[in-house]
Amino acid sequence: MVVVAIMALATAGVALSLRDGSVTALEREAQRLGALLESARAQSRMRASPVRWRSTETGFVFEGLPVGALPGNWLGNDVRADATTLLLGPEPIIGPQKIVLVSISSPQTRLTLATDGVRPFAVQTNAADGAP
Repeated sequence: MVVVAIMALATAGVALSLRDGSVTALEREAQRLGALLESARAQSRMRASPVRWRSTETGFVFEGLPVGALPGNWLGNDVRADATTLLLGPEPIIGPQKIVLVSISSPQTRLTLATDGVRPFAVQTNAADGAP
């Protein structure tokens, strides 16, 4: 009986560790982009000049910051953003904004990165209903 219990625990552990690679990669991209957006917001307030985030064919760009101040590429080639432009400042409170990140190889795999304008950008757990 003890052996069966140990085997059940081991099987459960293996099953949990074998997550879908596209979901893991998308979560990593969302966390990284959230940190970059917050950095751009802080730099916008510090410089007292507007900063816009814009999606491009190969990644994204932060307009209003010096070239190379922040990265402008995805970590992998399997991500695209369903947002065109976000205004990140210089006001300390911005309007609600969101970006939906989509896996190119698995289009049903999506994550929403959003802010209410006061709190930092964060991955939303209720991304299925599209609410920020």
